[in-house]
Amino acid sequence: MSNALMPHEMLEKEFCIQFVSSSPHTTPLELMQGLKESIQKVVNDPIVAFDVKYQEEVMHIPYDLFLAGNNPMQAEECSHGGLKCNYFCHTCKVGGMNLEKKTDEVYMNIFKCGELRTPEETLAKIKNQIELAKLSGGMEKVKTDVSKTGIQDVATTAIIEHLFELGKSLWKREVGKPVLSEDQVCTQLESELNALLGSLSINDHINPLLGMPGVNIHQDTPTEILHTILLGVVKYFWGQTAYILDKAHSLHMFQTCLESIDKDGLNYPMLGADYIVRYKGSLIGKHFKSLAQVMPYLIYDLVPRMVLNGWIAIGRLVVLLWHTLIEDM
Repeated sequence: MSNALMPHEMLEKEFCIQFVSSSPHTTPLELMQGLKESIQKVVNDPIVAFDVKYQEEVMHIPYDLFLAGNNPMQAEECSHGGLKCNYFCHTCKVGGMNLEKKTDEVYMNIFKCGELRTPEETLAKIKNQIELAKLSGGMEKVKTDVSKTGIQDVATTAIIEHLFELGKSLWKREVGKPVLSEDQVCTQLESELNALLGSLSINDHINPLLGMPGVNIHQDTPTEILHTILLGVVKYFWGQTAYILDKAHSLHMFQTCLESIDKDGLNYPMLGADYIVRYKGSLIGKHFKSLAQVMPYLIYDLVPRMVLNGWIAIGRLVVLLWHTLIEDM
């Protein structure tokens, strides 16, 4: 955990990073519950300190600015099912069912921002999934709901699975066993749920970040651009480009161009031409970040125009995403 008010160069120093918690046995959301309680405790009873610059007492009231993480981690923090869902974004409701996405209108909408998700709506859908788990065929009903909404809360998975298993035994028809009505099954499952919760409410067992004051978890988990862009789009586009160059016996020409290009415009050049060509299938983020900025100048006469246009688009995207210096912030 770091103080977002500090200058960028200070944030990178070890003594400015506060270790909070780690456990091989605890789920991320359980750790977040402890973090939430710690922050809330300080919010309720702020820390008073002395400001040496202004020679006066100040009061520290912390709040979460954002939660960093890779895509699966952020999906879990948002109670989202991940990229395999029909509505694959944990920030908005972009997407659609498979048949819908084959239409021109819905397909084009995938490239636009959808209606923003809200913690309140997500919380309501999680509670609805718990209610669906009590019904006959609850497992399929919950799966369908996850597919339609993209909402899947890891924190309540154990509760839902327990209701599934108990519901199976109650719905099962056996010789000599009276057949229970749907109301009777639901009543027994409700009693079992209350026993599981104990003295706590259902909200205490749901993702704690959904009800955290000052936090909109859907908007406070910025997209993790390393894996999404560099190790996603750029990596696989580089792989196809390297294949085209290799097939055309142009890798040596590409290496020569890469070796001779002027690197003065790159503030963090990682363009070891021999290494990049030799280990073209094992490059990492820093290589892709540099390659994305110079590729159009290297391959303009070595690859088809469509591939060149792709690299031009990637170059324009990368400079919008990575800023090593933000002035007047």
